[in-house]
Amino acid sequence: MGQASEGADQSIIAGRPFEDRQRYGLFLTVQYSFHRDIDALYANPVLDGLLPDLEGRRRLGLITQDVADLGLEPPTFASAPALESGADTPTALGWHYVAEGSNLGAAFLLKEVAKLGLSETFGARHLAPAPEGRGLHWRTFTAALDALEMSVSEEDRAIAGAEAAFRRVHGLVKEVFA
Repeated sequence: MGQASEGADQSIIAGRPFEDRQRYGLFLTVQYSFHRDIDALYANPVLDGLLPDLEGRRRLGLITQDVADLGLEPPTFASAPALESGADTPTALGWHYVAEGSNLGAAFLLKEVAKLGLSETFGARHLAPAPEGRGLHWRTFTAALDALEMSVSEEDRAIAGAEAAFRRVHGLVKEVFA
């Protein structure tokens, strides 16, 4: 999945999201759209039993506040979220993997948005680290994933879920930054 992650990062950077606040607003649209896609997963009781602090990992509300800070309206959608709320557990875990992994690169992004006068308290709340720090937050998540006993088929579905999430991010970047 490393190549997919790097490709998503590169496509976002190619959109020059930190050039000015207007372009950063486009980045927020991508973030809002992706997190809207996965928001229902944070209320899933099965996932809540498998992943630590599931509700605390939810970022759509923070992104909504960031959008409002910039005086923008949240995107509106004519279609349902890209991920069905009834997605099976392995597929949902793959999507969560992508969402959680994006937090690791957020430290770099937070430095870039500071040049635009934004911070973890204004306009870039969703990029703020978890109280315990990015590294421990990630390790706690991956330890929970690693502890799960999954069949080969379930692991394949988790990988397919992550790949679908990366494709969704690529598609959003292409659409929004076009």
